[in-house]
Amino acid sequence: MTHRPKRWNIAPPHAAAVELAARLKVSPLIAQILLCRGVADPDACQTFLRPSLAALHHPHTLPGVAAAADRLARAVRDRQKIVIYGDYDVDGITATSILWHAVRALGGQADFYVPHRIEEGYGLNAQAVAQLCDQGAQLIVTVDCGITAIEQAQVARDRGVDLIITDHHEWREGGGVGVGETPHSDTPTLRHTDTLPPLLPDACALVHPRLPTAGEPYGNPNLCGAGVAFKLAWGLGLAMSGGAKVSDAYREFLVDATALAALGTIADVVPLTGENRALAHFGLGGLKASKMTGLRALIESAGLTGQKLSSFDVGFKLAPRLNACGRMGHARLAIEMLTTADAAKAEEIATFLEGQNKARQAVEKKIVEQAVAQAVELGQDGDDSRAIVLGHAEWHPGVIGIVASRIVERFHRPTIMVALNTGHGGPDASYGQGSGRSIAGFHLAKALHAVGDHLEAYGGHEMAAGLKLKTENFEAFRDAFRDHAFDALTPEQLVPNLRLDAEAVIPQLTESLVRDLDRLGPFGHANPRPLLCLKSMEVAAAPRRVGKTGDHLQLQLRDAASGRQIKCIGFGYGKLADDIRAGGTVDVAGEPTLNEWNGRVTVEMGIKDLRVE
Repeated sequence: MTHRPKRWNIAPPHAAAVELAARLKVSPLIAQILLCRGVADPDACQTFLRPSLAALHHPHTLPGVAAAADRLARAVRDRQKIVIYGDYDVDGITATSILWHAVRALGGQADFYVPHRIEEGYGLNAQAVAQLCDQGAQLIVTVDCGITAIEQAQVARDRGVDLIITDHHEWREGGGVGVGETPHSDTPTLRHTDTLPPLLPDACALVHPRLPTAGEPYGNPNLCGAGVAFKLAWGLGLAMSGGAKVSDAYREFLVDATALAALGTIADVVPLTGENRALAHFGLGGLKASKMTGLRALIESAGLTGQKLSSFDVGFKLAPRLNACGRMGHARLAIEMLTTADAAKAEEIATFLEGQNKARQAVEKKIVEQAVAQAVELGQDGDDSRAIVLGHAEWHPGVIGIVASRIVERFHRPTIMVALNTGHGGPDASYGQGSGRSIAGFHLAKALHAVGDHLEAYGGHEMAAGLKLKTENFEAFRDAFRDHAFDALTPEQLVPNLRLDAEAVIPQLTESLVRDLDRLGPFGHANPRPLLCLKSMEVAAAPRRVGKTGDHLQLQLRDAASGRQIKCIGFGYGKLADDIRAGGTVDVAGEPTLNEWNGRVTVEMGIKDLRVE
């Protein structure tokens, strides 16, 4: 990691923080952070601090669930062959698993199908749909895909096979361009603001949290694919019971299924507010004691058995193992682990996924090194460059999206990574597959639309997108995209922005405060980890470079007014040690954490940025 100075955006003190803190019986800093997140009403604050499953919206308020659940219930009762068609990322894997377990729990027949990332690409494809129909499928249910599959849905319709589509991605709009599914993005979708009507597939039911309805819009437009599958599973239980409640046994299954829904919700980076927050909170608690064989095997392989799990554990330990299977091979194995596998098979698959993840990490590391070198060599890291577009014939298309994120972290510029030989010598050898990540203020999907003449297909969202192009058009696309970014971005936008919840002093950073901060979790999109700043702190001792190679920085800071001290650790900030002297002053932005050693608990500050005065 290289230190790049950030623009500090410190939230001003909220006038209502002290009064709110008194009513909630928490620190004023906790009240300040709640207010920064737009949670001001005392009752809403209590709900935020104590998430409840009561926050879940009734499934019948989700557009399409009632019709989909009725058709699915008929298939269960009539013992029809149901095929769940999923996606190869964590959201799709967990969504598939939720619906498979739901159908099986009610006595139905269910199988699943997930496309190969490289050979088939994202979403429904006509050949796979035809194959499933020919193999006897009587009902196909998509999860986390399908809302743009106009032509593919017609294949099922022509064969007399019913299709239910459940999705949360962007649909095509009336007169929209492109054919079939758009390249997949792992980021949350946004509500449409355009006036064009949606262009939707012809299916027996469409389930989507943002579909236009005659009544009130669904209460959570940012539900992920696993969340949508969970709601359909709930609706299916109601349809099978014929009443206002599901059976006791099925309710127990739904509570257990929140663990899968939490995996998908956190991994898909949807806003962790409202309903999503409740699913993530209870699902994380459920992961620890899950009865699902595959989840237990996955957790054990990550060395997390018996531990209280956090969104960090999901995002950086569990999700990468599931994702690696789809990136490096075929995601079917991950779904098998979470559905049909017995304990021995689940353990075997979990061990294999661990190996796949290590292989992914090695490939990722190599590509990151090559990408950084290429960016520097081409001068795309300079002040006159406002976007980065890189390509290589040997890059693995399943890993380039992660690498694009790493390049954005390094250079803070919109980045497109293109695997120029997607077909690896096969029929698609003349095409490149790309994946991009963006920065705040630069809508990536709209940028691709602006240079769409150079692309064969593209799609995605504001912060992430995918594309396909002819290899011969790569250079023209690179020039056009970078020109567009140069006109659309200002130099100020290329400086990372660090949002800080409050300015604090060392005496406020107590063990009690840090434990209260944990109550604000689970953390993720729209509910980031709280960050505080300490200003004009005296450097109490000479800074130390720590870590095997001295890449990290350790500081001991003193508050002049109180004389209190705190230890700060900055990962990747080791090179700044030479710029800091004992007795000098610094400003530190970071996250207070607890360090437990030999039975003693101390508060430390994890450095997110540093200013030397």
